[in-house]
Formats: sequence, structure tokens, C-alpha cells
Amino acid sequence: MQSSAARLEQAVADGRIDPEVAGRIRRWLTDPALDEFSGAVAALLDADDTDQLVRLFWEEIPFGTGGRRGVMGPLGTATINSRTIAESAHGLARHLQDTGHTGGRIAVAHDTRNRSVEFARLVSTTLAAHGFEVLEFDGHRATPTLSFTVRHLACVAGVVISASHNPPSDNGFKAYWSHGGQVLPPHDSGIVECVARSTEIPTMAYDQAIQDGHITRLGPEIDQAYRQAVLAIRRPAADLQAHDPATLSALYTPLCGVGASSVLPVLHEAGFVGVELFEPQAAPDGNFTAVPDQLPNPERPEVFGPAIAAADQNGQVLVLATDPDADRLAVAAPDPDGVWRVMTGNQLAVILLDHLLRQHDWPPEAYVLTTLVTTPLLGVLCRGHGVQAVDDLPVGFKHIAGEIQQRGPEGFVFGCEESIGFQAGTYCRDKDAAVAALLVADVALELHAENRTIWHRLDDIFSQHGRVNEFQHSVFAHGPSGRKQIDQAMGSLRHQPPASTGGHSWSRVRDYQSHEIRSLPDNRTAQPLPAPSTNLLVFESNPVHSPMITLAVRPSGTEPKIKFYGFARQLEPDDADTREAIDQLEHGLVELLQTLIS
Repeated sequence: MQSSAARLEQAVADGRIDPEVAGRIRRWLTDPALDEFSGAVAALLDADDTDQLVRLFWEEIPFGTGGRRGVMGPLGTATINSRTIAESAHGLARHLQDTGHTGGRIAVAHDTRNRSVEFARLVSTTLAAHGFEVLEFDGHRATPTLSFTVRHLACVAGVVISASHNPPSDNGFKAYWSHGGQVLPPHDSGIVECVARSTEIPTMAYDQAIQDGHITRLGPEIDQAYRQAVLAIRRPAADLQAHDPATLSALYTPLCGVGASSVLPVLHEAGFVGVELFEPQAAPDGNFTAVPDQLPNPERPEVFGPAIAAADQNGQVLVLATDPDADRLAVAAPDPDGVWRVMTGNQLAVILLDHLLRQHDWPPEAYVLTTLVTTPLLGVLCRGHGVQAVDDLPVGFKHIAGEIQQRGPEGFVFGCEESIGFQAGTYCRDKDAAVAALLVADVALELHAENRTIWHRLDDIFSQHGRVNEFQHSVFAHGPSGRKQIDQAMGSLRHQPPASTGGHSWSRVRDYQSHEIRSLPDNRTAQPLPAPSTNLLVFESNPVHSPMITLAVRPSGTEPKIKFYGFARQLEPDDADTREAIDQLEHGLVELLQTLIS
């Protein structure tokens, strides 16, 4: 009978398994450090199940925008499983040791996803076995609570087990450095190198580690410290006395995640006791059974359906929703015509920044941080208040956190991403739905007293500063073939860019990977483009034409998809031209995608 190893070599010879993939399979079949998995790998080879083997080993899960994230599985380098989680913790520990941290505290948190408790305990025992003092939360917590804890308790690092808004099939590992932000270069590549060298991974019994003091459980005392830190960012108390926060009637849904441990207590402690919990989506549930399509991403308007129906029936004026790890916030409210609508992340960012800028006369060193794919209206608002706008950061809130570290926290006003991530304080170094919810509630309370909603405020801002319309479009491409499709699509756009899309001609493209600005349609280099370095293309229309059109394209760092961001801006407040322009652009993009991704 042919051996499992021989079957693997035959599959490579037949072209059914790529040699690079086979190398990963071979290691899991033969490495003594992976003995617990070798039998299952052999069984798949003996069954000639090459399709499943390729699914399990087609890649090494990378450290992307949000750490290591992917579908859970029983084994394999391409899934989140006990080995890939343990080696992630091992890689973090070894890199800490390599950079001079031979001990110290590491905070560990987890969300409500399936297997999150199991993975968090695995991380804790692995880190403890390397000699670190592990501070593990006694239950699920929000990701920003973990970031706060790293700073508050002077930890050398932190880990949260979460896949944020991904489907129930997914989970992930996010690593934080001592400043409270996610790891940045060179630490991310250093951890990856240590992961790649992983063989035997030390561990210890969980209960014994607690008994011996290697693992300490964190409880309500850290939650109280976190809430106080969030509440401290509000404007002076005297300004809040004009309106009673208890009069704001709203509905909050954590989408079966952790938000009831952070967002709701912050709101209630601030006096917003009229914000009620949406009970059908309140219970922690890793399958997200009560969430439409079981996809707990509050960027999706469909997610709001059940809560909006309840709020409308109850006479509530606002719905707030957070993703399962409660670091991002989306909101819905009736527009001036009384129709419930969900705000985009860009629209909400404009509302929040306008609110913050109007509170104070900001000093010359004040600054706002945002990314290359976030609305340009934020820069307009900043210039109107004499505040510096840093709007050229790569996607990923870790870059905003890193910029705060470089510039210093004293002048920090606000940081945001178009993907509903916001931060307005320096108590942590990640986006936080709790602080965003608090600010939204303050704005809504002020407007409610005038019988207006946040949509009225957005119209006010557009009237004063010009209108921006937008769209986002994502195309998913799963597995090894999907990765190739995404790479090929980006390559095609980079080397054979379209001269126009949806009737809009492009005058140039900014390529942040090759660091050059190229004129179009000839695609010739016109001038160099400085940092940052990221796989992003930004197409621009002729600036003398109105409305001004841009289209940004990038592969996602957290999901198997390519993302498109369209903006149309003009100085006049009238919506007609920008709306028509963005509709044409979106329609043209659909045609373009048919040629890029089959």
C-alpha cells in the first residue's frame, strides 16, 4: 500500500497540489512537534482528498490589517486552529524576548465567538510558559478595553481573540504592543519570523497556572477604570446641563457581541438611561443567530432592520449598533422626511469631528488623523478651525495609533476610518465604539431638543462646507484562486489602468505601492509619491471639473475581497450633481469589475 508521504508526492507530480502547499502539508505530516495533527493529515492523503488539503494549507495566515484572521478549522496553516493560535502567542513571546522583554505583563481578552474562550486560554498558558505574567479577563470584553488595559496596567503587550465583524466561521489573533496599539513594523514582521521558526511550543496547565500566580484574572475594577477614562473626554459638565440626557430615547444593539460590557454602561453612567438594550440581539452568541444573514457587520444596512423596526414602534429617535468586539459603531436615525436611514462611516465621522471642533478653541498643535480612503470633508472641517489634518495614513487603525505615538498625545483631537472606526481620547490606542456612542448621544440630545436629528446636522455641514457623496463596493474572492484573482485585478489596474469609469475620465493615478503619480491615459510617471507604502491605487478626475471625482482601490487586509471607494465632491451644497456623478461611477465600476474578476 502506498504511504501517505508517497501519496503527497504523487499529488504534486500530478499537478493537483502546488509544491509550496505540499511543503506545508509535509511538515504537518512529519514534524514531531505536530504529532497531534499528523494522523488527520495522513487520513486526508489516504482518502485522496486533495481539495480539502489545499483548503487547509494553501497559505500561511498573514498578519494583515487586523492581525491574523481567517476561517476556523481542525488543522492547517490556512485556518485558525489550536496550533496557529498557539504559534501566534509563541511568536509574540519570542519576539518580546528578542527585543529585551524577558518578563512583564501581557493582557489577554476575547470576544463572544465560537472557540474564543478556548483560544484565549491557549494564548494565556503559552505566554505564561514563556515567563510572562498574564492578565486575563474573567469573561468577554471589548477590544478597546484590552487596549486601555495594556496602557493602564503598564503591560509589555496584549492579545485579543476576535475576528471583529467577520462571519461566524471565522476567528482571529490580534497583538498589541506596549503603547496599546496593534503591532507595527518592525514588530509585526518580527513576530511572523518567530512564528515561522516555531517547533515545540511550551505550555502549562491552565488551572495550575492560575493557582501558581502565572495567570491573574481581571474583573470589574478594570471596567470601572475604563469607563472613567472614556467619560473624561466629554466637554465640561456645565455645558451638558442645558439638556437632560435621560430624555434621549434610543435603542442599542451589540449584535450578539460584547458591547453590553462597555458601550451601554458608558452611556448609562453618562446619564443616557433612556438608551435601551435591544434584547433579541443582546445575548452573546458566536453564531449570531439573531443577526440578519448571521453577518454582524454594522456597516451593512440590513443589520439594522430588526432594531429599526423596534425603535420606530417604540418612538425612539436613534439606533446604535456595534460590531461583536465593540470597537466600531454605526447609527441610524430618521432623516428630515422621517425615513430611517443608516449613516456611513464617513458621514458619522463628519458629524463627530464637527461636534468636537465646535467645543473648543483648539491650540496650534491640535491635529486630526485619518486614512487615505476616508472622506476629504474632514480636512475641510479642520482647516475651518485651524486644526491640522493628517489624512494620508494607510488603512488600519494601528497606523493612527502609531501616529499618535510619534506626534504625542497632547494635540490629538480625533482619529477615524471610513469603516466606522473612531477615537477621541488618549486612554487607549484603538478605535472605540463606546466613546463614539457617547459623542453621538451628545449630538443627538442637543438636536432632539430642537426637534431635529443627526441628518439635519449633516445637511447643515454640507451647506456650509460643500457636499460629498460616496459609495463603497466590495468583491469577495475566496481561497487560493480568489487570492490570485485579487492580485491579478490589482495588477491589471496598476499596469493597464482604465482611461475612464462610468463616463468619468481619469487625469492621473496615485500608486502608493510604487510611490509614483502617473498621468492618464498614457500611464506615464509624472512625479514621485512619498510614503506611506501600501497596496492602494487612487484614480483622480481633472481637478478643474466639478464635481471632483476620486476612486480608490485596495485589497482588504481582513477579508478575502477587493474594495472600491468612490467620492464626488463639489463646493455647492446642492446634491444633484454629486449624486448623479457617484451613481454613474458606481454603475461604471460594475462593468469594469466584469473585466477584472470573472
